[in-house]
Amino acid sequence: MKHYNRLIFVDADDTSRAPMAKVIMKTKQLFRPIEIDSRGLVVLFPQPINQKAEAVLISNGYTAKDHASAAFSAEDVQEGTLILTMEEEYKEKLQEEYPEAEDVYTISEFLQMNREVEPVFGEPLTSYGKCYEMLENMISGIVVKLNEEELKR
Repeated sequence: MKHYNRLIFVDADDTSRAPMAKVIMKTKQLFRPIEIDSRGLVVLFPQPINQKAEAVLISNGYTAKDHASAAFSAEDVQEGTLILTMEEEYKEKLQEEYPEAEDVYTISEFLQMNREVEPVFGEPLTSYGKCYEMLENMISGIVVKLNEEELKR
């Protein structure tokens, strides 16, 4: 595995799953600093985090009230950047649009799991809560993987 200095979570519009993942990841202890971001594939203008996603974050002691959605762009494709998408279709779209991007995986692929992070837009608050729990578990796995790699250095 490569040495990463930046991690970007990607979903459709950067208003729910990706910003939740970013907030959770920023609370974790990594052996070396990594810049954590989130991006969307279809972002026409900056939007705040989805209200249900924010409610779930608040209920877990976090907030993303200052979040503004941002579109994924060519500037995000840099050496040392790990790009983790919520779903396979987003990974494929990024690979088509940015063939030079080397380290693009779904979160489940990166963790060698068989479960994608399901879309929650339009779902009830309980679905956002389940998504949060899933992201919390997956991100713990990402942290372990990145820290284990750092120990090998």
